[in-house]
Parts: sequence; structure tokens; C-alpha cells
Amino acid sequence: MRDTPPRWPRGWIYVFLCICLSHTHPTLGFAGPTPRPPQGQEAARPALTNNDVIQMVQAKLGDAVIVAKIKSSPCKFDTSTDALIKLKQAGVSDAVLQAMAEAGVASAPAPSASTPPPDPDDPLSPHESGIYYVHPNPGGRRMVQLEPTVYSGGKTGGLFKSAMTYGIAKSNWKAVVKGNRANLRLTESRPTFYFYFEEKTSGLSYSGTFMGGASSPNEFALARMESKEKERQLVVGEWGATGATTGTRSKDTVDFDFEKIRPGVYKVTPRTDMQPGEYCFFHAAASQAMAMMGGKLFDFGINPAE
Repeated sequence: MRDTPPRWPRGWIYVFLCICLSHTHPTLGFAGPTPRPPQGQEAARPALTNNDVIQMVQAKLGDAVIVAKIKSSPCKFDTSTDALIKLKQAGVSDAVLQAMAEAGVASAPAPSASTPPPDPDDPLSPHESGIYYVHPNPGGRRMVQLEPTVYSGGKTGGLFKSAMTYGIAKSNWKAVVKGNRANLRLTESRPTFYFYFEEKTSGLSYSGTFMGGASSPNEFALARMESKEKERQLVVGEWGATGATTGTRSKDTVDFDFEKIRPGVYKVTPRTDMQPGEYCFFHAAASQAMAMMGGKLFDFGINPAE
């Protein structure tokens, strides 16, 4: 007589099938352990905000705890002046405010290694504040910064002639620069310049005492200088029987147009062709007082056409 295998009760067979199927059909309610996401794909933690800090302060958490939380978390703080005042009014301590400000700087995205550096010869790229000349090279333009030239003291002129004419002929005051030629030599009769101002301080680098508030090319003068044997001179003031004036003479001044490219950046071009000679940009507020005490100007020369 053959042995017959034992039979499972129908109820147990049904349970056994349900357990087996649950591993491949989570909807049956017996899903296995939730798989972990691949490394690097974890859900990003929400960034801390100003409101989160205020809530922690109101919950009486200590400064050390709050600062540690800020340093170990992604942050998206508003650290503008108005926001900092509101945080202070809400009871946030100086130590926590400092940590928030530092987190704002530290969390700034680092430049990508694949991002090319700014082109120093592109006028639209960031530049150190100052005045730049755009040199049209055959292989591509090149931007050259005008270095400031220091002049000290000045000279008077026309005193004898003024005395002989009882002041009808005017005397003048001249700013004097050592050397009869500027180092930077240009060949175009209408060169192009770019002015880059410091937006935070509204000033131009290397500007000197009288240019701290300069914020536009309209505050500068472009003037031709008189070249002598060992120096260059620029008339910055005149006086006579009819009165006194300060600033460059109209016959020495070169009019120019300027165009605002973006905040703090201007394109400057002369309105007419400039003759060969020595020239400079200087802040209009310099005038006679600046010549008497000394100051800085941005000089260049134009060579005769070959």
C-alpha cells in the first residue's frame, strides 16, 4: 500500500501563499523593509530660516545649542539690516546673530570648477575699480588700467604780466607732474575708456582725498597738459582784476560722452579727435586747492600717427 503525503489544511495553505506573495506585492500589506535610497540621493534637509532661530530663542534654548544647530545645518538666512534689527528685537543674542551672518557667507555656492574665470579684457567682466583704456589689438582687444600719477605742489604763471597790466592779464596756478611724458602711450585719436566705481563706497580707487565721493564720469575732467623739458603742467586756476576762477581752462578741456553700462560701470569716449600730446583725467573737485596741496591724476599720452 503506497504512502500518501500528508495533506495541509486548506486554511494553512492560504496563509502560506499570502506570506510568499507579500514580498513581491507590497499592496497586500506585508511589504518587506523599505529599501534605502542610493548614497547621495537622501532627501535634502530643510534649510534653517530666521523664523526657526526665533522659535529656538523663544523656546529658551541656549546660545551654544542654537549656534551648534546653525553650524551643522543648511541655512537660508536673511541678514539684511532690517532683518537683523527684527531678530535683535525678538531677543536673538549677538553670538547667534554673528553665527547667522557667518553661515550666510559660508553657504554661498562655490564657483564651479568647470566655470571659466572672468575675462580681464571684457569690459562687462568684474574689474578692480579705476579707469581702463581699451586697446584694440589685432588679435583681440586688451584692457589696460591707467595708473595714478602723483603731483605735488604747483607753480604760478603770468605774475609779471598781470602786475604790468594792473591785473587785466590774468595770473594762473598750475599743477605740476614730474616727467614730460606719460608712461601709457595711445595711438587712437578717439580712445575708449571704462570707469569702474566702487558701489559700496561710491569712490574710485587711487582717487585721492578729493575723490572719495566720486560716482560718475561726469565728475571728472579730461584735459590736455603742457609738456615742458622735465615736467608736465596743467592750469587749474586763474585770477586777475576781474576776479578768480578755479578749474581747467576751456581751451585745455576735452569734452567726452559717457554711457552707463551697469551700476558703477561707464563707457567714456571723446566727442572729437584728440591731437597728439599729453592728457589726464582728474576729479573736477580738485581745482586749485588740490594743486596747492598735491593729489593724483590718471595720465596718458597720444602719439602722432605713423
